[in-house]
Amino acid sequence: MNRKQHDVIMYLHAENEILKEQLAKKGVKLKLSNIQRRKLAKRGKKLGRKGLLEYASIVTPDTILYWHRKFVALKYTAKRKINTERQEEMALIKELCVKFAEENLTWGYERIQGALANLGYTISESTVGNIIRAAGVEPSPERMKESNWKQFVRSHMDAICVADFLTTEVWTMSGLVRYHTLFVMNLAKRQVQIAQISCQMNGEVMAQVARNLTDSEDGFLQGMEYFVCDHDPLFTKHFEAIRGSSDVKLLRTRVATPQQNGFAERFVKSIKEECLNKLIFFGENSLKKAVNEYVDHYHRERPRSAALATNHQGLDNLIPFPYAPRNEGKSGSVVKFERLGGLLNYYHRETGKEEPRIA
Repeated sequence: MNRKQHDVIMYLHAENEILKEQLAKKGVKLKLSNIQRRKLAKRGKKLGRKGLLEYASIVTPDTILYWHRKFVALKYTAKRKINTERQEEMALIKELCVKFAEENLTWGYERIQGALANLGYTISESTVGNIIRAAGVEPSPERMKESNWKQFVRSHMDAICVADFLTTEVWTMSGLVRYHTLFVMNLAKRQVQIAQISCQMNGEVMAQVARNLTDSEDGFLQGMEYFVCDHDPLFTKHFEAIRGSSDVKLLRTRVATPQQNGFAERFVKSIKEECLNKLIFFGENSLKKAVNEYVDHYHRERPRSAALATNHQGLDNLIPFPYAPRNEGKSGSVVKFERLGGLLNYYHRETGKEEPRIA
């Protein structure tokens, strides 16, 4: 989380506290609907008790976590003792209503009613609405406001590149100097390219970066349709003008909504926590070496789940630049391959062939 995001959160927190105090003075007690409780429970579960203790202001953390457990329990109504066939059927209908609403953002009550009819269940549109509201699921327009960006990203994953900056303080002959690292990520592969590392990210530098990215022979944006970035002023008009000469569409995320560029934000978090925050840099070259070592580690040595054969970025994709086939059995000595003096480690079974070091 950067400073601006933290300031936005703290402002909203203070605003909520003031509103709560004003309501208390007037003797007004908050009465939340199931939809409002569900929204707080969903967000609160992601924060956890520690985060709720810091930010929750309308109700207590225990109340929010209780609501979460309650809505989870409602999801499994089939566990209740059902006495009649009609009760059993209604329990299934309720489950399907919630399932259809959550999985299909554009479906209103009438569309859900039709889907149920296709499965042999006849209920009124108003009953569908009652079930949806009782379960705390928002109406279709509200669900679309929250999730249509996620749906867009999922639907266009193969055609999207995202970009972001991260900053690092570097010791130089002039003292501490802030360096900006611009990276671009291919979402489908989680492939990252470092576009520029500089302490002088001006219009001329960004224009050259744009030319490199859109180069017709080996530009990183070849085959891409969308380039997603935030409103950082470092994405200058010079950058937009040259990038605009290609067929790639520029999409800006909304202000103060880092989740819209979540994959890039996650990479920033990973490289900082696993690498940059643990090092002190003396000169530009030391920063470049650390960043390049981490990116290679990120591409080729990410831990995998044996059950799912996926990498730690949560996508069922192959590692972009895998090593040659490894000995994945249980025999053979365990070999450690390290980078940056053991800050980044990778373990594999000995194959009998020497593994070349990757710079």
